[in-house]
Amino acid sequence: MKDILKQRLRINRANPSTRNLVAENTLHPHDFIAPIFITHGKGLKEEIISMPGYYRYSLDMIDDELNQLASVGIQSILIFVKEKENNKDNTGEYAADPNGLMQLSIRHIKKSHPHFLLMTDVALDPYSSFGHDGIVIDGKIINDLTVNALVKMALSHIKAGADWVAPSDMMDGRVAAIRSAFNDSGYHSAGILAYSAKYASSLYGPFRDALDSAPGFGDKKTYQMDPRNGSEGVKEALFDESEGADILMVKPGIFYLDVVQDISKVCTRPIAVYQVSGEYSMIKAASEKGWINEHEAMMESLISFKRAGASIIITYFAKKASQHLIDNYPKI
Repeated sequence: MKDILKQRLRINRANPSTRNLVAENTLHPHDFIAPIFITHGKGLKEEIISMPGYYRYSLDMIDDELNQLASVGIQSILIFVKEKENNKDNTGEYAADPNGLMQLSIRHIKKSHPHFLLMTDVALDPYSSFGHDGIVIDGKIINDLTVNALVKMALSHIKAGADWVAPSDMMDGRVAAIRSAFNDSGYHSAGILAYSAKYASSLYGPFRDALDSAPGFGDKKTYQMDPRNGSEGVKEALFDESEGADILMVKPGIFYLDVVQDISKVCTRPIAVYQVSGEYSMIKAASEKGWINEHEAMMESLISFKRAGASIIITYFAKKASQHLIDNYPKI
């Protein structure tokens, strides 16, 4: 029988070297931003029960973790803090305290590990007695009052030495207000990673356990986005780009790859994606049951973000994935 096949696509899959040669997307440790949870106290390394293998650290215990991240090539970190109850209120004033835990953490890390690109979470929920991302009046989250508080918070982080801020609140106009404040204060090099399309997702539960930041009433659907909407995410990203954001982010990741792709096609700023706590914990839980291979699911999920159009990935797998990449591609 005559062989009529002119192209055999399996030739490009024949062995690892060929597959690597023609791969359309690759991962590198520099692609990752590693989230860091910091808590009050001393001598603390507390595992987050709903995030197996992930920890909250007191500031005196953070250096070993940072050394490990650096050793596998990670260059960027995103800082979150768990606040004491007596530091929470409905004003957000403590969030901008120059001697607050976040500001102390920034100064410590920039002194001990100046090579890291240090990003900080900007939102009021860790500081809110209501557990919401904004100031509450009569059961409603007030946009413009919240933006004023966020500006003060962001400025305090940059003054403490942060390189970038990452506003995660989804208030209207906060990127423009923060950029204007940075410019007016002479911080022209401060970066803004905007949570541009942050959805009101069911996948944030373990993160809220980590920071004790669950909403005290209702939900966050009046400011976080409706999961039914895709084009709205593009509109939000375009607004943030026009207001001065340097990186645009979609959160969560796996359930919103279509939004990542749509934004990457129309925006000129780099696109980030946040593989959130629920995504991490689902992979961990299924692997602990023996239903999936954790390593393979981790790497497959991470490459899906690159394939969709993201160049930057915030993930709790950052250290583990980077170690794998270093071990398998030692010259990267």
